[in-house]
Amino acid sequence: MTTFLDRKNGVFPSVCSLDCPDQCGLLLHKENGRIVKVEGDPNHPVTKGSICNKVRNMTYRIYDEKRLKYPLKRTGAKGEGSFERISWDEAIKVITKKWKETIDENGPESILPYSFYGNMGNLSAEGMDRRFFHRMGASLLDRTICNSAGSVGYKYTMGGSFGMDPEETVDSKLILFWGINAVSTNMHQVTLAQKARKNGAKIVVIDVHKNQTGRMADWFIPILPGTDAALALGIMHILFAENMVNQRFLENFTVGHEELREHVKQYDPDTVSQITGVPVKDIYELSRLYGTTSPTFIRIGNGPQHHDNGGMCIRTISCLPALTGQWMNKGGGAIKGNSGFLAFNSEYLQRPDLLKYKRTRVINMNLLGEALLTSVPPVKSLYVYGSNPVVVAPESNKIQRGMEREDLFVVVHDLFLTETAKYADIVLPATSSFENTDFYTSYWHHYIHLQQPVIDAYGESKSNVDVFRLLAEAMGYEDSVFSEKESEMISGALNNPGNDSMRMIDFEKLAAQQYAKAERQPLFPGELPTPSGKIELCSKKMEDDGYPALPTYIPLVDDGDFPYLFVPAPNHNFLNSTFSNNDKHVELEKKHPKLHMNQKDAMNAGIEDGEMVRIWNERGECVLKANIGENVLQGVVVSQGLWADAPGTKQLVNALTPDRIADMGGGATFFSGRVNVEKLTL
Repeated sequence: MTTFLDRKNGVFPSVCSLDCPDQCGLLLHKENGRIVKVEGDPNHPVTKGSICNKVRNMTYRIYDEKRLKYPLKRTGAKGEGSFERISWDEAIKVITKKWKETIDENGPESILPYSFYGNMGNLSAEGMDRRFFHRMGASLLDRTICNSAGSVGYKYTMGGSFGMDPEETVDSKLILFWGINAVSTNMHQVTLAQKARKNGAKIVVIDVHKNQTGRMADWFIPILPGTDAALALGIMHILFAENMVNQRFLENFTVGHEELREHVKQYDPDTVSQITGVPVKDIYELSRLYGTTSPTFIRIGNGPQHHDNGGMCIRTISCLPALTGQWMNKGGGAIKGNSGFLAFNSEYLQRPDLLKYKRTRVINMNLLGEALLTSVPPVKSLYVYGSNPVVVAPESNKIQRGMEREDLFVVVHDLFLTETAKYADIVLPATSSFENTDFYTSYWHHYIHLQQPVIDAYGESKSNVDVFRLLAEAMGYEDSVFSEKESEMISGALNNPGNDSMRMIDFEKLAAQQYAKAERQPLFPGELPTPSGKIELCSKKMEDDGYPALPTYIPLVDDGDFPYLFVPAPNHNFLNSTFSNNDKHVELEKKHPKLHMNQKDAMNAGIEDGEMVRIWNERGECVLKANIGENVLQGVVVSQGLWADAPGTKQLVNALTPDRIADMGGGATFFSGRVNVEKLTL
């Protein structure tokens, strides 16, 4: 059978591999075996041919001259970036020899894998790697850096990652983008919203920063960081008080609505305004707009969950559509995530049964610095793939100190010599997604995609699946799971009897048509996977788990006496640290990171627009360019993008972020730190 690799010229279907909800259908133009153009697939039912600049310029990344071509061994000090070329045979021998010695001396839990979804391919992110480390008995990584707090909070209300079909949001008449810079991180939801606006819909954005999405809105509502739950409760107060709730829906499809009605009386508009910074008149106007418009749609973003109270915040916002019965209306409801509709057989893919000792320790990925410096027994080896923790994880200075340990054996598998890779003893070159066989499941729309290799592997690079096969063989693991082909792994993963939405999708169907849609049923009337089968406005399970049973505003943890709340938000042309080392994307982002600051705060601090400022707290310091205006409230400063420290700079914003754990799901608290800001004096 002819494959895409066999054809040196032509246009080939593909899918975006980035950790982004849109998961766009792509067309790759190839000449002489090389991709020369990346464009959107106009036939894709959701993304319809439009793609972001990040992906449009992907060729600059996959053919970047800085991309790794062969394995490397460290020759200089850790962090220095001095390496020499070695063969794959030598790399595998060095790694497995060291691991065997480490296991003999310290046990398998002294080895820690560290990964996330730098490539959203399910085989790449949670396939052969999980099998390998389960078989080894290595420490388990709790992968909670992104959306875990909000996912747990939403699950308490709705039972799982189930929301509206985004394709139906063109029928919405009121759209709330709550804590999401969708123009930069969910562009096709913006496209759908714009279509709805042409049909009379109003777009409201609630956020801590008037970013590109805020500027696009009909109405932008600035809010103080970490207070979103209070605003949602204030809306509930007015909805109940002014009889704008759907009583029939509440009685038939929810539990706890009477308790909630009494509970929210304490969240009157005056009290909520003092907490949130939102004027009383705006709270009334927003509540009445929400209560009298139908259908209404809330796009719940990742931002609010990156606080100490993030899980409760998302749990609270997710109750709003139930109060007005929006789930019964086409174009009504909410989306936090939709991965439940595309849930595959993760146990088959990951094989947790290979882990013999079920009490193997679990290390939260947000606490990597602490784990490297203080864990007992100590972490003796770190294997990093699909992530760049020196830049993306909180308390980066603590992580760097841990990575400098001479007794820590570090292996990094990546496309580039990342900031983390500079601390590695062995660096392995990774393939791009366009060089792999894999499958992708969106966590926003309802389509699953198959990626087949379009180009040959770059240099001597290898996929995660191939590397873990080699490591398993060298470690002497003879289990048959390590010899499965990618097509067999995908077929097994797609066979998930617990998910009716996927019952008609198999590998052969994907191979024939590249993508397929889950066959979801409407949530209502129906039964949710909550203990009651209904939307749980009052949750006994939450109470049993040690939380308030009703949605509640819980203030942020005291982070010291520094005057400003600091929110290191995403930017437009990077995705976390991905693209931050590619010259084209840095150029698109205007080359310099900025700190957004309210003009009254700037005036009081003697800071003018464009001046360099020092931002610091007890965890570290950064130097950024001040952007002064009215895009943030007083007492709030916002940066955008994860810019690594270039020579002569201090741009690493996660040097300032706390590594505290959020209220639910082991989540990160990137946005709950406090800092001071002053004009940089040379």
